[in-house]
Amino acid sequence: MRLPWLDRRDESLAQRLALLPLVPAAWGWAAAARLHREAHRRGWLHTRRLSCAVVSVGGLTAGGSGKTPLAALVARVLRARGHRVVLASRGYGRRASEPVVVVSDGRQIRSTPELAGDEPFLLAAHAPDVPVLVARDRGVAGLRAIAAFGADVLVLDDGFQHHRLERDVDVVAIDAGIGLGNGRVLPRGPLREPRATLRFADAITVIDGPLPQAEEALLRRLAPHAVRFAARRRAVGWRPLAGGPVAAAETLAGMGVGLLAGIARPASLRRSVEALGAKVIAERSFGDHHTWRPRDVADLDPAVPVWVTTEKDAVKLVAGWTRGADVRVLASEVDLEGRDAFASWIEQRLRATRRTRHR
Repeated sequence: MRLPWLDRRDESLAQRLALLPLVPAAWGWAAAARLHREAHRRGWLHTRRLSCAVVSVGGLTAGGSGKTPLAALVARVLRARGHRVVLASRGYGRRASEPVVVVSDGRQIRSTPELAGDEPFLLAAHAPDVPVLVARDRGVAGLRAIAAFGADVLVLDDGFQHHRLERDVDVVAIDAGIGLGNGRVLPRGPLREPRATLRFADAITVIDGPLPQAEEALLRRLAPHAVRFAARRRAVGWRPLAGGPVAAAETLAGMGVGLLAGIARPASLRRSVEALGAKVIAERSFGDHHTWRPRDVADLDPAVPVWVTTEKDAVKLVAGWTRGADVRVLASEVDLEGRDAFASWIEQRLRATRRTRHR
């Protein structure tokens, strides 16, 4: 279940007083996060250095900030520039016991969502020509990427807090819908680390911006050296869950739809659907990385003409569970504004770090 206060930017005095018992836990979380990062930075804990370049696409907030589709886009951009790219994911909720799971070899799918988790399959769908590996230790995934695929660039999905692996470039994604929330760490707020750790970001990409002026000013103060980019989520089509032709996303206009979501922020699906001109008349939502079961969708309201779900949820839903309800999958992608400028910047960063390594 998503805790309701995590996405609030502004809070009333009554809300702040009610949440005071969580403050000590947040202090402890913040202290542990600082210690973990500093222990790796200072060499107290081992940090692996790979022979290939490592690009991390991560975030500061818990839950969906667009990191995964942005990581897939970064991988496609680098592959288009001639790099041998492999994507690496932790595979949250995976059941496989192997140190490394090959989800995709860049030609075909080699695993299942039950074994590898849902987000790696989203990566494979958005970067179909790029191998996707899953490992708790992304350094081990990197060794497999080099040995099996000859990778010269490893792109980490959600790697900003993965300090066991040294990175050459850290890209931080921020969803403009939540920004930095109330500025507090878990469980009092949405942040995985204190805001000051943004100073370690090489680039900040705001998705579906702009941010409010106060947050823009805060970012400039916290990360004055970070290069800024902007990106937007864009619905590109929708298709039957059972398979079939893809219809243009614009054909949703004027339709009454229900929403099925097991993601961190179901409101993002609502915004996408309403932006296309559809009217939301029913909703069924669960927590992030929800493991869908037949009972979750067996009683969908037949009066709802169409139910819409996300690509992330679709990999774990079976059409036969819905008992005849029309369930469609909304496909979307992230468009990076100034893609060529981003590609040139990241290649320049990789060349600079390569020269540093060789000294």
